[in-house]
Amino acid sequence: MKFSPGEANPRHEDDRLLTGCGQYSDDVRLPNMAYAAIVRSPYAHAGITGIDAEAALEMEGVLAVLTGADWDADGLGEVVNPGIVMKPPLPRPDGTPFVNPGRKPLPTDRVRYVGEPVAVVVAETPAQAALAAEVVELDLDPLPAAIATAHARDEDAAQVWEAFPRNEVFVHRIGDAEAAEAALSTAPHVLRERLVVNRIHANPMEPRSVTGDYDAERDHYTIYGGVQRSFSFRDMLAEKVFRVTPDQVDVVPGDVGGSFGLKGSMNMEMPLVGWASKRLGRPVKWTATRTEVLTGDEHARDVIVDAALAVDDEGRFLGFQAETVSNLGAFAGFFGLAPAVLNLGSMAGPYTIPAMSVEAVGVWTHTGPVAPYRGAGRPEAAFVIERMVDLAARELGMDPVEIRRRNLIPVDALPYKTALTFTYDCGEFEAVLDKALAAADYAGFPARKAESAARGKLRGIGVAMCIETAGSAGYETTELKFAEDGSVTVLAGTTNHGQGHSTLFAQYVSDRLGYDGAEISVVESDTREIKDGVGTGGSRSAAFASAAVEDAIAKAVAKGKRIAAHLLQVGEADLSFDSGEYTVASSGQHISFQEVARAAFSPDMLPSGMEPGFHEYGRSELGGPSFPNGCHVCEVEVSPDLGTVDVLSHVLVDDVGFEINPMIVKGQLHGGVLQAAGQILMEDLVYDEDGQIITGSFMDYAMPRISDYCSIEAGSHPVPTATNPTGVKGAGESGTVGAMPALANAIENAIAERGAKLPDMPVTPFKLWTALQEALPAKAG
Repeated sequence: MKFSPGEANPRHEDDRLLTGCGQYSDDVRLPNMAYAAIVRSPYAHAGITGIDAEAALEMEGVLAVLTGADWDADGLGEVVNPGIVMKPPLPRPDGTPFVNPGRKPLPTDRVRYVGEPVAVVVAETPAQAALAAEVVELDLDPLPAAIATAHARDEDAAQVWEAFPRNEVFVHRIGDAEAAEAALSTAPHVLRERLVVNRIHANPMEPRSVTGDYDAERDHYTIYGGVQRSFSFRDMLAEKVFRVTPDQVDVVPGDVGGSFGLKGSMNMEMPLVGWASKRLGRPVKWTATRTEVLTGDEHARDVIVDAALAVDDEGRFLGFQAETVSNLGAFAGFFGLAPAVLNLGSMAGPYTIPAMSVEAVGVWTHTGPVAPYRGAGRPEAAFVIERMVDLAARELGMDPVEIRRRNLIPVDALPYKTALTFTYDCGEFEAVLDKALAAADYAGFPARKAESAARGKLRGIGVAMCIETAGSAGYETTELKFAEDGSVTVLAGTTNHGQGHSTLFAQYVSDRLGYDGAEISVVESDTREIKDGVGTGGSRSAAFASAAVEDAIAKAVAKGKRIAAHLLQVGEADLSFDSGEYTVASSGQHISFQEVARAAFSPDMLPSGMEPGFHEYGRSELGGPSFPNGCHVCEVEVSPDLGTVDVLSHVLVDDVGFEINPMIVKGQLHGGVLQAAGQILMEDLVYDEDGQIITGSFMDYAMPRISDYCSIEAGSHPVPTATNPTGVKGAGESGTVGAMPALANAIENAIAERGAKLPDMPVTPFKLWTALQEALPAKAG
């Protein structure tokens, strides 16, 4: 099948994955492999006074029980996650730069959250390892713990790290605080609200699994396991942990069974299995149970925002101010600080707000670390500004659409520098709004609301504009490696975990070089074959990978032209190239690119001085982000008797620039909407006051099913960006960014007529029913 950029082609990789030919992390099987189980802390905070492994070591099949003392004895280093990369570094409250505390995979002094690894049991089978882990005795001295985000900075709160008074990690300020304060102090209307974005979990399809294989002869570690950034992890493992050179470590992601940001983090099991393999002289595998996923993985979100929006009597925005407190957990995960600070600029929305300021504070707590998760700060930011806009509309008695329309950035004002860090290069925000309203039949809502009221139901409609930053300055690599039969392997620095990267590459190679999909294979982020790259995260791959593969294709076409000219006995200037064929204009002679690629392996068919073989390297270097944007319109019906929410309609129109594959774009948007709905309606990772997770299984942690939501209508309004050669804007997170505030606004719109206030997320039936019941006396009075 031929593929072309811009067409809604079926996914190139699906036949392989859907017929059971995928190679996921737990599919790795190596000769003589042993299995690991992790002994985890049952306390949120405790001193380690002893570990007794004697009974475990006597059990059948047990090969070793390893502790932090063994790690230290072997002279290994710490996992030094960057936390975040910023210039200048994030400041601490006293003005000194934040330095991330290093972390040993197994602690020796104290544990700092429930689920933290304390020891590793290795046995002949997974069952033997799991049983032995149960009998390892931990002698722990419980200590007070700081759990709640809102109280982490209290004077009497337990300290997570002694070097961080009041558990304050950093204080980051953007915008103009004086201008924002002046706007709020003189405005006729100021809306103030505390908004809580709860802690949740990514819950990928495949739990994390990792296999370590140490080759003593080469003094070389190979780590198999689904990760988003294999090159960064390779370098960190080599230089900081195993203390070897990067060429002594390989990371092999294989097929990644879902991630959403979670597997962009360096978890402790990765260095542990490599170390255990070296100790035992055989491969060692570890695979998480679902409970380990919920307790031991890095979590997401968990931020409290106190926001204020100033408006005039006509509904024009005058100023905005916010203070955020982000719970980072007990350690800063890989880019774990990023959601708290990097996307605060999204609070500006697509609006002309003249004065804005945000103060962001990070806090340690005795809870699991957090990591970027679909949106990584963007959904939180959009939720804040769009909830505040709806509150302003209600205060002024205005239609929520009209107040947004009055404040949208006009096309002729672009590029537009907001009062919060970002400069939007392009967009047609009002056109996107109008398309979404038309598709949702916004004008017909009053009639539908009346029909619901006749049945005793409360109907609401919610609108949310959204804009986000996708990608950033950086680079990516792609190589085209041709075989003697003319087929081609794309070697890419990106990492696919559900986005359809293989299809992206197939579309470009097929269209430009004349290949069928079956003749194209793709390998991503395998450091055994690819020596340089960045990986996937922040909706960067489409922009970077498309530019990199175009660069490699252009070089391949140029090399092929030399060979084609030699074969056809003409000058290179006499040849044109289009859709996989070189053609001589004067005679009509032609030769396909694949014929040329095959000829490249025969020395007697090459121009003088050209070496046999065909392998071209492409690289993209982009100077800044793109800004996907859109509008979501959601319609719900609430049962006042039960507190249940029935989502009736969800329409969105997104501008993600040039759509390489519109079918995949829609799939990404649909998935993002459902993840947003999960957070608004049901998902909640709950700690009790002692730091115990009480939502540690799917019996307690709810996630949306297809029956929980309506069919999603995804429209598009592409405005290509000039920030990258192909004009694409990231699409992976946009659905989540806009859907969270749209759904929340719809629910509050439904219950507002009863005088009820939207509860904090998740808006469960009990919370919603309670809010409606509490509003009844106030309305009656």
